[in-house]
Amino acid sequence: MSRIDLFKEDLAAKKAVKIIAGIDNFDIENVKKVVKSAEVAGASAIDICADETIVSEIRNMTDMPMFVSSIVPSELVRAVELGADAIELGNFDVLYKKGVSFSKSDVLRLVDQTLEMLGENRVFFSVTIPGEISIADQIELARELSERNIDLIQTEGHFSADKQADGVRGLMERAELTLSNTVELARNVEIPIMTATGINPTTAPFAFAAGASAIGCGSCINKMNSELSMIATAKQLVEIAARNAEKIAELV
Repeated sequence: MSRIDLFKEDLAAKKAVKIIAGIDNFDIENVKKVVKSAEVAGASAIDICADETIVSEIRNMTDMPMFVSSIVPSELVRAVELGADAIELGNFDVLYKKGVSFSKSDVLRLVDQTLEMLGENRVFFSVTIPGEISIADQIELARELSERNIDLIQTEGHFSADKQADGVRGLMERAELTLSNTVELARNVEIPIMTATGINPTTAPFAFAAGASAIGCGSCINKMNSELSMIATAKQLVEIAARNAEKIAELV
């Protein structure tokens, strides 16, 4: 069984957990800590930036299914050559801070360029659905991606400079948009959905309840200073996902 098959099994069981180091995280020591926490916790996959040195070093460090994220097709293709098991076009939310935005046509253009460049070296392909385009465009984009045999779509929320509430309310505010996008997409498309942005042990159960087959978790782990805290949080997320799979199995 290949590495990506392990991720696919968790995805089918609706218990996949992807731990995200960050599309703009080039701190190799931090990335290593994130990867180690994911590995110890038994997460389904890790997701790292497209820096060639980091991709090579992390590939040599772990046998976990490894996603590489970028919005540059050539970087995604190179990552496959370096051993990536999956590619993620997106994680756009971090780029919104820099004033970069993406339309439905922008995403499709980048997807088509990537597919053309990959040719016969096609791997598991995930695409982020921009969280700030209309829900009608999100649904249409998801359908067009399905026609292109994209394996997974990832929802997102948005970055806001406004002060958020403290405690649980703030956590829910951060995840509100990505959760609502998950609900709408799950109702309208068959392609598996990964919910990301603001997903943590508090909001993860809501992501699965909204229809996600997977969760993508980044800042709740990669912003921590303690490796023990990273591992503990990753374990919580894996346990939440496992409970979701158990509930589904009971209903079958």
